[in-house]
Amino acid sequence: MIENFIKSSEYTQKLFDVDDEVMKSMEIESLNDNVPIISREVLNFMIFNAKGIRAKNILEIGTATGYSGLFLAQIANENGGQLTTIEIDEKRHKKAIENFKKVGIFEKNHLILGDALEEIPKLNKDNKFDFIFIDAAKGQYIKFFTMCWNLLNENGIVFIDNIMFRGLVSESETEVPKRYRTIVQRLKEFIQKLNNEFDFVLLPFGDGVGLVRK
Repeated sequence: MIENFIKSSEYTQKLFDVDDEVMKSMEIESLNDNVPIISREVLNFMIFNAKGIRAKNILEIGTATGYSGLFLAQIANENGGQLTTIEIDEKRHKKAIENFKKVGIFEKNHLILGDALEEIPKLNKDNKFDFIFIDAAKGQYIKFFTMCWNLLNENGIVFIDNIMFRGLVSESETEVPKRYRTIVQRLKEFIQKLNNEFDFVLLPFGDGVGLVRK
């Protein structure tokens, strides 16, 4: 067991160096504006998995300002495919478009403004995905997953970030603040379902990463 988990996380984050100036500025801007973005160690692990299966078509639920999406889009584009990413917040969606244009890959990918619960059913059922990244409203994770499952190719991966929700999923109900209890209970039920019914692994780093292979 690693006794000092925080220092270990900091060490792994430093190994992942963002050398692109647009990416660096996005990272700084997101942190300054309190826009949640994927942590470096989780991002590095996600890139490793997406590259490992040579993901061609990728779906992202929760674009935010496009930070994680840009990395996924580049992987998809390199393999002759595209990223489809959905964001409910109009301001963040516009910022994501701006960032994709800065990198020069906006035209190659599909950025959707809307509620994922409404937009996922509109996606072309014949154009399935190799890799699906879920990082949006935590209370809706089980719905996002269920709606996306039939859109995933065989041997594809669903990568779920922040599934431990600030570590609260591992706490007893009495230790969870009342305002978070419904979300935490839904996540616990989701994790249990994945563990019982799917090829699933839960990794306790970042804020919890769930991986499901079809």
